[in-house]
Amino acid sequence: MKRTLQGRYLKVATAGEAFKAFVPAPLPPRPAIDWTPALRSRFDAALIALGRLDAVTDLLPNAGLLLYSFVRKEAVLSSMIEGTQSSLADLMLFELDEQPGVPTEDAREVSRYVAALEHGLKRLRGGFPLSLRLLREVHKVLLDDGRGSRLTPGEFRRSQVWIGGTRPGNAVFVPPPANELNECLKHLESFLNHRPEQTPPLSRQRSPTCSSKPSIPFSTATDGSVVCSSRFNWRPMV
Repeated sequence: MKRTLQGRYLKVATAGEAFKAFVPAPLPPRPAIDWTPALRSRFDAALIALGRLDAVTDLLPNAGLLLYSFVRKEAVLSSMIEGTQSSLADLMLFELDEQPGVPTEDAREVSRYVAALEHGLKRLRGGFPLSLRLLREVHKVLLDDGRGSRLTPGEFRRSQVWIGGTRPGNAVFVPPPANELNECLKHLESFLNHRPEQTPPLSRQRSPTCSSKPSIPFSTATDGSVVCSSRFNWRPMV
């Protein structure tokens, strides 16, 4: 079993095929991050930039309009991983009940991403904890309608998934087997809620196994071929 600082590779055999699945190590990383002068400088620069952005939003007559466009741009980029062809303009036309330049089904699919993200933000603003339950809620909204509704909305996967390739054996990346998933997600939930220790928000966002599809908790492919996640790069919104 090969181990790295970010986790370990587990040998798995299913349907007569052997492959290696990546199981991330619990966060925060051990040993702890080495705060070199160069890294500290970049961290401080990021904090200053966020402070400037926060100050600018106070000057805008309606900051919600700025967020409106960013939410939809993120939805368009996320949906592309699932094969949709909708652009930002197509999505906005669909929301205005006008005919987009792509099949309506694609535009509707992207609109589910917007609905899911807005649901998550609303729950967080209302004081709901950043938790596995919230992730399941967001996933249920995401697959409430469209091609994904025939899958298992709001449930963590029970089968092996992969990214790239036609099967786990030739995939670019294979996340943990289903029987390892609960443990991985338990550690992720604890980390996002400052357990076992307090972690700066920017460090949580860019932790190596937190922002690189560590566990792929859902099976959301809708084309029946390669199974992957819906760009599940979880970035805590704090």
